[in-house]
Amino acid sequence: MAWIYLGIAILFEIAFALGTNATKGFTRLWPSVFTLLAAAGGIFTLSLALRTLDVGVGYTIWTGVGSIGIVLMGALIFGEKINAKKVLGFAAIIAGAVGLRLTGAA
Repeated sequence: MAWIYLGIAILFEIAFALGTNATKGFTRLWPSVFTLLAAAGGIFTLSLALRTLDVGVGYTIWTGVGSIGIVLMGALIFGEKINAKKVLGFAAIIAGAVGLRLTGAA
């Protein structure tokens, strides 16, 4: 169940980051409300995952996989470029997350 909570937390993290862009410096009401709720949801579901997972593993995967999702969604939504260096960074993040999982931490 911890991995499901972590997956949900990652989705909230992606929504939070993308929503922050839409707030225009928290000057727009509904994007700001959405962003704050996404942040709260991410932290809450991360805390549920961390009941079982080691904090170092859970937090690292949350931020790492969330970062990949944010870059991918930024490319889809905002037309941001993905180049070879970004792909190499994705590979490093994924390798690190897999390595942490293989340590047997939950």
